[in-house]
Amino acid sequence: MKADTHPDYHFITVQMTDGTTFQTRSTWGKEGDTMALDIDPKSHPAWTGGNRQLDTGGQVARFNKRFGGLTLKK
Repeated sequence: MKADTHPDYHFITVQMTDGTTFQTRSTWGKEGDTMALDIDPKSHPAWTGGNRQLDTGGQVARFNKRFGGLTLKK
C-alpha cells in the first residue's frame, strides 16, 4: 500500500445556526478549525416541515402567459 495517499483526518468543531457546537472528525480544514453552517437540520424547511415555495404554474401556464393572446382568426 502506498504511503501518504489518504487525506488528513482530524477533529473540527461544527457550529450550527442556533450557536450550538459539536466536535467531529473530518478532512475539512485543519485540526481545531470551526465550520459555521448556514443551513442545518434545525433551520431547513425540508427537516422542520416549514413552508415550501412551490412553482406557480407549470409549462402550460408559462406557454399561455406568453402566447395566450394569439389567435388563428381568418
